[in-house]
Amino acid sequence: MSTIYEVLRRPYITEKSNFQSGKLNQFVFEVAQDASKGQIKDAIETLFDVKVVRVNVINVPAKRGRKGMSRRMLVRRPGYKKALVTLASGDTIDVFEGVR
Repeated sequence: MSTIYEVLRRPYITEKSNFQSGKLNQFVFEVAQDASKGQIKDAIETLFDVKVVRVNVINVPAKRGRKGMSRRMLVRRPGYKKALVTLASGDTIDVFEGVR
């Protein structure tokens, strides 16, 4: 990783992450494969000007699926790494705010 902009790939927005951002003050991002917890923390604090309390990292494996009648296994989607970032109380990230 050469810059903090290469650490974060995109926010990961699902029903579960919306619940976590609203109730638990946790936000989920897809991050680069070689990013460490310290690099993720520095990137979040610098880009969004918030205080990070904790970073949890999850390596999501590739999903497999069967192709038609031949029954051969294929990899449908590649694996990725996601980070669950817990912020200090009172801090929020505007990317996750819904339409009001």
